[in-house]
Amino acid sequence: MPHASASRRLPWFVAGDLNGFFGLVVDNLSILGFIAAALVGIFGFPAEVVFQRMFPGTALGVLVGNLVYTAMARRLAAREGRADVTAMPLGLDAPTSIGMALLVLGPAYVGFRQQGLDEAAAAQATWQLGMASLVVMGVLKLALSFAGDWITRVLPRAALLGSIGGAALALLGFLPLVETLRNPVVGLASLGLLLYVLLGRGRLPWGVPGVFAAFVLGTVLYYGLGLAGLGLPGFALPQAQPLSFVLPWPSLGFVDGLADTVPYLPLLLPFGLLMVVGGINVAESARAAGDDYRTRDVLLAEAFSTLVAGLCGGVAQTTPYIGQPAYKHMGARHGYTLLTGLFIGLGGILGYVATLVQWLPVAALAPIIVYVGLDITVQAFHESPRRHAPAVALAFLPAIAYLLGIKLGNPAWIAPDAFAALYAGIDAHGLPDLATIVTLGNGFIITAMLWSTALVAIVEQRPRRAAAVLLLAAALTLFGIVHSVDPRGGIYLPWNLEGLRATIAWQFAAAYAVLAALLGLLSLQKPAKAG
Repeated sequence: MPHASASRRLPWFVAGDLNGFFGLVVDNLSILGFIAAALVGIFGFPAEVVFQRMFPGTALGVLVGNLVYTAMARRLAAREGRADVTAMPLGLDAPTSIGMALLVLGPAYVGFRQQGLDEAAAAQATWQLGMASLVVMGVLKLALSFAGDWITRVLPRAALLGSIGGAALALLGFLPLVETLRNPVVGLASLGLLLYVLLGRGRLPWGVPGVFAAFVLGTVLYYGLGLAGLGLPGFALPQAQPLSFVLPWPSLGFVDGLADTVPYLPLLLPFGLLMVVGGINVAESARAAGDDYRTRDVLLAEAFSTLVAGLCGGVAQTTPYIGQPAYKHMGARHGYTLLTGLFIGLGGILGYVATLVQWLPVAALAPIIVYVGLDITVQAFHESPRRHAPAVALAFLPAIAYLLGIKLGNPAWIAPDAFAALYAGIDAHGLPDLATIVTLGNGFIITAMLWSTALVAIVEQRPRRAAAVLLLAAALTLFGIVHSVDPRGGIYLPWNLEGLRATIAWQFAAAYAVLAALLGLLSLQKPAKAG
């Protein structure tokens, strides 16, 4: 009963929750915006299917997950007698949502059309494939959730935080920074105001929340300059989607799409695995910030919300975001996740999320994500032992390779035929540059954790432990779980590889094995005499 009475005394909302709300909403809206832009703009997918079938179920997953995390935060606050507990932020995962749109849903739609299906039938089949994909990933995450606590005991903090620090710097820092500066006046003004308020602790008139002010400033500048003819060339007001009411009921529609997921399993299974690893990392990140959530509970909530989304028509998986410490620094507690869940969930049902996705300027949204990326990157160093700092830095490098792979693989940058040509060829100097970059980036989160764990063991003068980690990396490499030689990041059986891809896979695996053997031999030396 004392926990129940303490929970009732906790305020549902504090002033900082407004900052957290805008930050978390922006994250989700930006990902929904990318899904719509990729499917409709690149692949010619019918917009009404995206907005009225895919979005409602996807948004429902965000609602369910944030409600669960809100309840978890209130329970933790009541148990520990603290009012400063910050809920885990949950939303749509950026890398796998990008992957779903560009590597699964878009190509599948094109393939269905090439098979002779008309636009409506192809869109329906693609939607069912997306639902089935989420169910497959949700089941995988559910099964792996129970290993989370064990992994956090085995891996050093530098590996857990360093791996997401690299993702934060590259994917949440650099990529949104590019979008910020594509419209320099709007983006830089918004970013500068955010840094002034959140890092410089500067005050705004009338106590206006900083994230809200930066968002409003960017939006006003974008449309104000555009309407005045002072913005970038080609400015035009978007054509809003009509509001609609779509209730995402659970259905068995995913069953019809299960057979179509088989060719995409080499992508879907790593997508789900990466979310489990990412969930473990963000639980450790929250623990380092002072909020000790049980890793298993964090992962189970994530898996459950993904399953709900898939059963109700969603096509993008949910995940706990790596920005929990950043939201804590904003002053957010648990009201922000409640507000975000309700706003996004109801927005998918009522249709206003689709309207916002089209009207919100990216240059005003991206700076908020940049800030979250900076905060998490800094935490990776601050919360790890000083002597482990090189391991944290090393963990950043695979994320940079993944970043380059995203950009170089973009058809708007390099034509597909030219990309394939860059991936081919080998000479006395070594493997092709592009092949090396793509191979290093595939499975980057797990790669970063393995590298950092091995380096921590070396720093701690435990070469046999480092050798064991390297042998594990060699085994995972052969199956494409890390360093996949499939440009899309798929897994495979090593004996099915041929040509250059077989060479690359075996070279990477052999490299880990040779280094492991070297460390094993060095461990046989007699300990150095003290003094």
